[in-house]
Amino acid sequence: MSQKMTRRHAAAGLAALVVTPKPGEAAADNTALEAMARGDGTVTWYIAQVDAQTAENLGRSFSQRYPGVNVGVIRTTGQVAYQRLLMDIKNHVPQCDVFSTTDISHMPILKERHELAEYTVANADALLPAFKALSDPGYSYITNAARYFLIYNKDRVKPEDVPRAWTDLLDPKWKGRVATGHPAFSGCTGTWALGVKKVHGWDFFEKLAKNNPRIGRSAVDPMTLITAGECLVGVGSANNAYASIDKGNPIGVVHPSDGLVLCVTPSAIPANAPHPHAGRLFMEWLLSPEYARLIAADGSEPILVGVPPRSGMPPLADQKIISLTVDEIRTGVPRVIEQWRDTFGS
Repeated sequence: MSQKMTRRHAAAGLAALVVTPKPGEAAADNTALEAMARGDGTVTWYIAQVDAQTAENLGRSFSQRYPGVNVGVIRTTGQVAYQRLLMDIKNHVPQCDVFSTTDISHMPILKERHELAEYTVANADALLPAFKALSDPGYSYITNAARYFLIYNKDRVKPEDVPRAWTDLLDPKWKGRVATGHPAFSGCTGTWALGVKKVHGWDFFEKLAKNNPRIGRSAVDPMTLITAGECLVGVGSANNAYASIDKGNPIGVVHPSDGLVLCVTPSAIPANAPHPHAGRLFMEWLLSPEYARLIAADGSEPILVGVPPRSGMPPLADQKIISLTVDEIRTGVPRVIEQWRDTFGS
């Protein structure tokens, strides 16, 4: 079976993903790489899958693990990070050492343009099978995955009014109170919109437009609007939602009956990375049990075998998932962005 077909099969199989812990964690011996990374002194990380505070916290965790290697975090939305990387390449001013995107289709495009460095992460075999199959060994690896589901303000929405399916957002009672990101900026919002389109057609979004939704840029923006009570319902990611709940915010979550969308984040080292040794060490860390536990605690999926999910989070295997292949995302998201601008005027 070809790698392309394997990756398609894996994407379809995400709906059946089950975390099966196994004992033992083999740590790679990175002694020589650590020394070279300290010579680089810094690693610049273009990141989109978490909010700015979480990204900075992750960067500090890496530097605590590897003293002498500082992390420069450039947190923005997935599509903006991609455009920034392309501009760096075009202008021959390399800045990024590790690129983590929320649009998985960016990686095959960059690889085809010979803009990804070849590097095999030692712990890659510890990835859960579905995430291993969606990786491109030697070039890019899945380092995060998050559920996209319904969120609402628990203080302002009555239990009987809580939306249970995406189509519930179309109810006129939510006019002006629905929050979402923008697919032209947020890779995960583009993936979510493509998934909902696959199930309900573009007619869903034409009806949603009549409810005058509040459209931010990042997938983090709906969380901010709903927490503040400016909106009451909307689209949210598990990692942002559970982190917000941990802070005491009145966020409720619902796994929609018509299917959640799983947004996966691959990471890679650009071919022109200015600090390649630090980039390699950072990639090793992104596939380490330590990192997997950190992201799982906030509500991201545990990407490695043996790492448990967040306590109390419903098993992914029990949820209905709208499956999308890499090829569907590559061809479908650009079209979704065009349709979105035609429909919402932004």
